[in-house]
Amino acid sequence: MALPLEDLELIRRLKYRYCRCIDTANLAELRELFTEDASVCYVGGSYRFEAKGRDEILGALEYAFHADAIAVHHVNHPEIDFVSDHEATGVWYLKDWFCDLKHKIITDGAALYRDRYVKRENRWLIQHAAYERVYEIVTPFTEPPNITAHYLAKHGKKLPG
Repeated sequence: MALPLEDLELIRRLKYRYCRCIDTANLAELRELFTEDASVCYVGGSYRFEAKGRDEILGALEYAFHADAIAVHHVNHPEIDFVSDHEATGVWYLKDWFCDLKHKIITDGAALYRDRYVKRENRWLIQHAAYERVYEIVTPFTEPPNITAHYLAKHGKKLPG
C-alpha cells in the first residue's frame, strides 16, 4: 500500500491542532482548520449537536469551551484513507474529559471521530467532523475540584450570569 506520507502527517497535525485549539479556546487558529462550508455532528449520551458552516461551528465552540470550563481532548489511533489526491477520510479514537464549573458536572468519555478532509490551496482542512460516543459518564459535583491551573479561565469566553 503506497500512502502519500507527507499528506498523512499533515492530516494528523490538522487533527492534533483541532484538539489543542478547542482545549485552549483558540478560535482564531481553529477558524483556519475548517472549510467555509464545514459541518459537524457530535452525538453523546444525552445530546446531539449539529452545525453547518464554519461561523456557526466556531460560535458554538466558543460557548462550549468557556471560562468556566476545563477540557482535555486526546485523539489516537488514526485510520486515514485517501479517496483522491485532494480528499481523505479519517477515523480517530477520542478520549476526553470536561469539567463545567458553571453547571457543576464532569463528563468523562470516549468516542470515535469519523472525519472528511479536503486539500485546498495545498492545505488540508476539515470538511466534516463527527463523533459518536463509545461511553460517556456524567458526574455532578457540589464542591469544585481543587484547581491549581485553569487556562480557559483566562482565555475562554466569559459567560453571563
